[in-house]
Amino acid sequence: MVVGLRAWSTNEYAITPGNATDVAPLVTIKGLATNSAADRIMLVDVYLQPLSELQFLWMHFQSHVQFVTASQLLDPGIPASELDAQGFLQMSDSQESAEVAALRALGWKIPATMTGAVITAVANNTPAAHASLHVGDEITAVDGRAVTSACTLIGSLEHVAAHTVVHVTLRRTTFSTTGVLRRGGLVTLKVTTAASPDAHARTGCAQFPTSGPSFLGVVPEDGATFDLPGNISVNTANIGGPSAGLAMTLTIIDKLSKGSLTGHHAIAATGTMDPYGDVGDVGGVAEKTIAVENAGAKYFFVPQVEVATARSVANSSLHIIGVTTLHQVLTDLRKLGGAAPVALTAPR
Repeated sequence: MVVGLRAWSTNEYAITPGNATDVAPLVTIKGLATNSAADRIMLVDVYLQPLSELQFLWMHFQSHVQFVTASQLLDPGIPASELDAQGFLQMSDSQESAEVAALRALGWKIPATMTGAVITAVANNTPAAHASLHVGDEITAVDGRAVTSACTLIGSLEHVAAHTVVHVTLRRTTFSTTGVLRRGGLVTLKVTTAASPDAHARTGCAQFPTSGPSFLGVVPEDGATFDLPGNISVNTANIGGPSAGLAMTLTIIDKLSKGSLTGHHAIAATGTMDPYGDVGDVGGVAEKTIAVENAGAKYFFVPQVEVATARSVANSSLHIIGVTTLHQVLTDLRKLGGAAPVALTAPR
């Protein structure tokens, strides 16, 4: 007897090894002196695939596959349709943080200006969803009151009653099909607030520690602009997420400084990067380790909390190095024979 299975969609996703990609060819720098002898520093990605029932069954017979549910990838109430936009926004943020962290590591003073509250997620069936607010939009004012951060957005709603019409001014954002973020002009929308599901929920903001009586249904992050020297860009078409931050930071430092940052070793790196040089944890480290081995790297820098995961699948020829800061990575590279970063263009 032959049993036919229909390809019903599931709530499962598969994470499989992706590619370890040299970052240097992706980086373009104008207005600053660069080192033409770039080291081989690789970013590592994974493939994230939604599964039908047939794919789910087939994938269980494959090696190096991690299964996750939509709830593990998204905050409660956030639709799966936002995954791509979230990933592209995270990559855009990661590129900017990599540029800032790299330049600061080379001695540049990089001032920041807070600009608003950037939407990182919009919950289903909420005022924001009904008003067509989107991931990447940057809220700059509510009822004419300036919004310069996620916390000031929370403060702007602190005493607003539920079911109140507020005027939300925001800068529209779109993403190209390959993930390039484009900022548009300012628009003002009327949004009717809803009753907060938990008016006493902790917000994480010192000046506004608990939620007010109403909410919009967005997850915000601080928006900022940085006064950067020159012009640096990284072509990460079709790659989403924040995990390339460390690799991009190291590559930018390498291209802007004298000597070999890695001691001419082929290295790979994964980990988020913030503008202050802190390395954060990422997902899919086991699958990324397989991709790094396939690419022939000798050293793989990973967030410290994920060292055990990487070592559990690595072969003996791949050295796993756990890190928590950019400073630590640069110190470890010098121990491997790399040069201390010295900027080719004198910092100001």
